[in-house]
Amino acid sequence: MRASDVDRDRVAAILREHTAQGRITVEEFNERLEQVYQSKTYGELARVTADLPEVDLRAQAAKLPATTSSQAGMHAGMKGAWAAWASAVAVTSVIWLLTDFGGYFWPMWVAGPWGALLLVSTIFGTNRK
Repeated sequence: MRASDVDRDRVAAILREHTAQGRITVEEFNERLEQVYQSKTYGELARVTADLPEVDLRAQAAKLPATTSSQAGMHAGMKGAWAAWASAVAVTSVIWLLTDFGGYFWPMWVAGPWGALLLVSTIFGTNRK
């Protein structure tokens, strides 16, 4: 019986799980994955995983911890914005330290307004995911 793309993707997911569990090496995974996508029938797909134990992917997914939006905290975009702010403040502060240490702390004009906007967005932002 002919196998579909969905069938091949399911076997590829099973191979990824076996690789994650250490049953097969990355090189062996790549070889088997090539065989999977060249397979045309269910029999060819079965031969790729014949020496491996059964894996229930749904049970593996159920073991993963579920996070709610309140547990996850701020969304990735806001985390990225804070990381960009911290990087810019760090770079400007190092430049200030190397060129004018003890003088006017001009990096505050980078850190202050941008940080204030981010803080307001973080506290009052409604798009948390």
